[in-house]
Amino acid sequence: MLNYCWFLLAALFEIGGCYAFYLWLRMDKSAGWALAGVLSLTCFALLLTRVEAAYAGRAYAAYGGIYIVASLGWLAVVEKVRPHTFDWIGATLCVLGASLILWGPRLQQA
Repeated sequence: MLNYCWFLLAALFEIGGCYAFYLWLRMDKSAGWALAGVLSLTCFALLLTRVEAAYAGRAYAAYGGIYIVASLGWLAVVEKVRPHTFDWIGATLCVLGASLILWGPRLQQA
């Protein structure tokens, strides 16, 4: 369960960092937003290393499902746009897939 907490925190910092660059480059906000974006994306990278997984690639693949849910939450809370039912259905499928990637049984490797 701790992995999901790391994933969620990492997702919030990744989305926040990218959003900071969006504000700077697309919404004509000050360049200070770029610095905030860099700091946030650095936190994202550090947090993602906290996930317990035997391989980084598997952790990153599983993270994708959590990122999708966090993005829809960001859309609703920060951008004030209500996600559609099919958005949430798709996100649920992604989290199920992420869970399989992270926790599914593994064949023994030679």
